[in-house]
Amino acid sequence: MSIDKFGKVAVLYGGHSAERDVSLRSGKAVHSALNAVGIDAVLIDPKVDGLEAIKNSQCDRVWNALHGRGGEDGVIQAHLQLLGLPYTGSGVMASAIAMDKLRTKLIWQAMGYPVAKHRMLNTGVLSIEQAADVLVDMNDCVMVKPIREGSSVGMAKANNAETLVEAVNSAKQYDREVMLEQWIDGDEYTVSILNGKALPSIRVKTPNTFYDFQAKYQSNTTEYLCPSGLNAEDEAELAELSQVAFYALGCEGWGRVDLMRERSSGNWYLLEVNTVPGMTETSLVPKAAKQSGMSFEELVVAVLETSFVERN
Repeated sequence: MSIDKFGKVAVLYGGHSAERDVSLRSGKAVHSALNAVGIDAVLIDPKVDGLEAIKNSQCDRVWNALHGRGGEDGVIQAHLQLLGLPYTGSGVMASAIAMDKLRTKLIWQAMGYPVAKHRMLNTGVLSIEQAADVLVDMNDCVMVKPIREGSSVGMAKANNAETLVEAVNSAKQYDREVMLEQWIDGDEYTVSILNGKALPSIRVKTPNTFYDFQAKYQSNTTEYLCPSGLNAEDEAELAELSQVAFYALGCEGWGRVDLMRERSSGNWYLLEVNTVPGMTETSLVPKAAKQSGMSFEELVVAVLETSFVERN
């Protein structure tokens, strides 16, 4: 492998979002991996160094490890395109759409892909009476999600009116728009997409109510099963669904598709796409890459290859 073609690489990490701490860890891991294979890389934290540091670094391309708002929603992508700098992952439009859980589901629904029943709340205060009506309409149990946050920030399960009102008020601290999604009783799976290929699926097991922030980044009881235990036919079906869902949003390069499989029916339900997945020691894309025979360093370089995608 020739590393000369990459030139100098700026690794963007940290940032201003609620996922800053995770991004700091991802960026440091990516930076270390690039250095390990001999690629000239520099860390830049837009919150500390400012956006002008990107241009001043005289880098040739960008490895974007910014999670959440400002880094995963099309904002930094637009800035980099104005600078004429190649960058990893999806472009402006796809990043913005994938960051928005509701608009993502509306596109999938319009294309006939499987999504759980959902609705948006964006104005006023949810009363106990309204919450009770919502629960009746959505099979008595919902997941509350801020529409534009990642890493399960602000998410909560609610199965009674009082809990739902409390969960919505909590979620609105992170986003003025909140989505309610019918609760799916089943296992959570995730499929990583890398340069047009689906990597082996991962099944997530946690003793927590769901795969929340604590289960993702702080718990030592969360299990990641890879191989996930699916038979060959189901694995192929899951890979195909994940790929079409990823490209339906216009996503490019690399990312991760999260899904649920309903226990009673065996049906798949699409949850969301992460266009800048975590690259920490507990992150899922590195686990899937390892199962397919790739080292962490090889994965980081493969993601860097996505910066050569031509942007419109």
